[in-house]
Amino acid sequence: MRILTICHEYPPIGGGGATASEILAERLAGNGHQVDILTAGMRGLPRHEFRRGVTIHRAPSWRRQRHYSTTIELATWIVPALRLGATLARRHAYDLIHCHFIVPGGVVAAILARRFKLPLVLTAHGSDVPGYNPDRFGRTHRLIGHGWSRILASSAALTVPSAYLAGLLATATERPITIIPNPFEPLLDEPIETRADQILVATRLVERKGVQTLLAALDGLATGYEVVVAGDGPYLEPLRTMARDRGVSTRFLGFVSRAELGRHYATARIFAFPSVQENFPMVLLEAMAHGCAVVTTTAPGCAEVVGDAALTVPSGDVPALRAAIIRLMADPELAAELGRRGVERVRHFASTRIAAEYERLFATVRAEAAPDEPAAVAMGLVV
Repeated sequence: MRILTICHEYPPIGGGGATASEILAERLAGNGHQVDILTAGMRGLPRHEFRRGVTIHRAPSWRRQRHYSTTIELATWIVPALRLGATLARRHAYDLIHCHFIVPGGVVAAILARRFKLPLVLTAHGSDVPGYNPDRFGRTHRLIGHGWSRILASSAALTVPSAYLAGLLATATERPITIIPNPFEPLLDEPIETRADQILVATRLVERKGVQTLLAALDGLATGYEVVVAGDGPYLEPLRTMARDRGVSTRFLGFVSRAELGRHYATARIFAFPSVQENFPMVLLEAMAHGCAVVTTTAPGCAEVVGDAALTVPSGDVPALRAAIIRLMADPELAAELGRRGVERVRHFASTRIAAEYERLFATVRAEAAPDEPAAVAMGLVV
């Protein structure tokens, strides 16, 4: 198949959704499909790039940070993406469009699907669903509610990575929803056996990720462990201050490459992810795959990913998180058992298996594609 994948965030830009889209694209390309990526540009990145079997096309945008974008920055990408997408669609006889994130990419995807009469598969990832992140995007979703519904109506299929997100999305649409987990690939080919007394955190540094809860849980706890925080974001400086004030030995790495992150997973004894709310956090898969003893929260997206391969505590519960960390430090056999369970669990999310699910869905969508124009025509948008 010839697939146009639209995703406003694609590595090295973005977080877990971007990583999932990259892994899927590369696996599909490895299976013999032509995969072209239409994504957002940023200073220092090439406009066009061929990487591991995938052709990446970056439309201009005003994006300033790799890890974070504002609503206005997202909006600046739409028109350039439409123009570049139309050029690509005229040049290649695509069989379908696969769009990650209903907004902003869905706007581009719905218009291109209508203009070039292509079936559209939409994959939601969390922040593009009303109610998932109301503090940041609640107002935006209220403003675009009608157009958001029209984008969904224009799709031939709608997928989500988790049952939690499927339930949330079902409150906003009557469209059928298919659950296909995010695909996973290990970051290192060979395991590293040596472990250090470290608690690793890998995340965008925003308040809802809960790193402040971890620092509070370690306040006054003489463990000899170092906290290593990989990631960047607007909450970085408050976290630095908190770590210093609480006397928690913390090393902030900032943005790190996936290869470097893999080495940190492979050497840290404990991986902590105390997030308040998630859809399908890729970092949990990565940590489990590399044998870390994982402690995370009972937030639906987190619990769904780890199953019985981690200790879970209520979001924001400092005493419970403190107790879980002390338990892992004091019981190396438990930590090792959780590491083994994690390695076994991530096999369910292997990219070969997940790509095969998408291939079956894409084949069905192509077979059922009707000559009628998608409902996106009702959006009143034209290229």
